[in-house]
Amino acid sequence: MAEVATDEVQVWVDQDLCTGDGLCVQYAPEVFEFDVDGLAYVKGPDGELQQAPGARVGVPEHLRLEVIDSARECPGECIHVVRASDGVEVAGPDAED
Repeated sequence: MAEVATDEVQVWVDQDLCTGDGLCVQYAPEVFEFDVDGLAYVKGPDGELQQAPGARVGVPEHLRLEVIDSARECPGECIHVVRASDGVEVAGPDAED
């Protein structure tokens, strides 16, 4: 688990599975935000919603644990946290926990 916190990670949301529950926005509002469609999206460093399907953003180091927790707790299992170096999912539905 320690290596997850130190590796650079990226996150993306599968809107097809998003339930609009909002846990991710509560955990890390700097990274996740709802759009007018009621679904969660990731935000770029400039705060702009990334609406392209599968759009990934880097996760600031101080928010990694919150983003990983949001992926683990998401009822829609739609948040994917991957290592930037090799794309391996470290949290989310495809992670090998």
